[in-house]
Amino acid sequence: MLIKLAVAIGLAVVASLVPELSRYWPWVLVIGVIVAFVIEGVRIVPQQSAWVVERLGRFHGTLDPGLNLIIPFLDRVAYVHSLKEVPLDVPEQICITKDNTQLTVDGILYYQVTDPRLASYGSSNYVAAISQLAQTTLRSEIGKMELDKTFESRDDINRQIVHSLDEAGRNWGIKVLRYEIKSLTPPETILRAMQAQITAEREKRALIAKSEGQRQEEINLADGEKQAAVLRSEGEKQAAINKAQGDATAIRVIAEATAAGVRAVADAIGDKGGMEAANLKVAQQYIEAFGNIAKTSNTLILPTNAADIAGVVATAMTVLDKTRQPPAVAKA
Repeated sequence: MLIKLAVAIGLAVVASLVPELSRYWPWVLVIGVIVAFVIEGVRIVPQQSAWVVERLGRFHGTLDPGLNLIIPFLDRVAYVHSLKEVPLDVPEQICITKDNTQLTVDGILYYQVTDPRLASYGSSNYVAAISQLAQTTLRSEIGKMELDKTFESRDDINRQIVHSLDEAGRNWGIKVLRYEIKSLTPPETILRAMQAQITAEREKRALIAKSEGQRQEEINLADGEKQAAVLRSEGEKQAAINKAQGDATAIRVIAEATAAGVRAVADAIGDKGGMEAANLKVAQQYIEAFGNIAKTSNTLILPTNAADIAGVVATAMTVLDKTRQPPAVAKA
């Protein structure tokens, strides 16, 4: 403000020294002082920003986004805060795990100013304060865990750090939104040992998977052979049933045909001239049978009286006559 008033007074002095403007120097001084007061008393605050105003060295208030007026010489803007979410890179540090292993940890912190007054007067440097607190809390949490557990518990570590920083940040007018571990780097020897362990574990899983595949293959083959054997036995069983049914049907058909033939022969014998025809047929077959004996075998079997054809025919006709007669009914 003093600089602006000095500029206004200087312009008035210059105007008084110029003959053409010498009579206007009071107006130049008044206008300069008015402009200096307007420039110094009007404040335009950007969105998502908060300006802390002190009056005579004491906290007076916070200017909200937009146009604001202050009293020159009495008020001054002491602190300017951004209300946006701010990422803060926490310096990389070496932590000692529960099993005495060094672990290099790098992380990033996200915070936001929620109370401009506390952020101005609660701590001389809240950024350095939360950064140092994040480092100490991280070392404490890593020291409670073994090396293998730290890789699995990143979320738990992040939540614990946020909880600790949020409690402390209330006195500083800030809110810690989240903390993320960017990297966990163990020593080179530990990395090689972990790589060897991972390789052995993968080989173990590959062998187990291969044996499981072979086992499943053998089970599938055995099951397939079992089903094939069952199907073959079922097919053989059905084929035997079908053959038996076919044989039974054939026997029944032959028997029915034989019975029908016998009935037809009996009916024919009973007709006129049937007996003579039967005698002739029997005699004819008798002669043909003797004629074929010498053709089919070297052994010749002759009846005692081969020339007695009439006797053979009479015997055959007697049998036919008996089959033609109905069976005798038993008397009570």
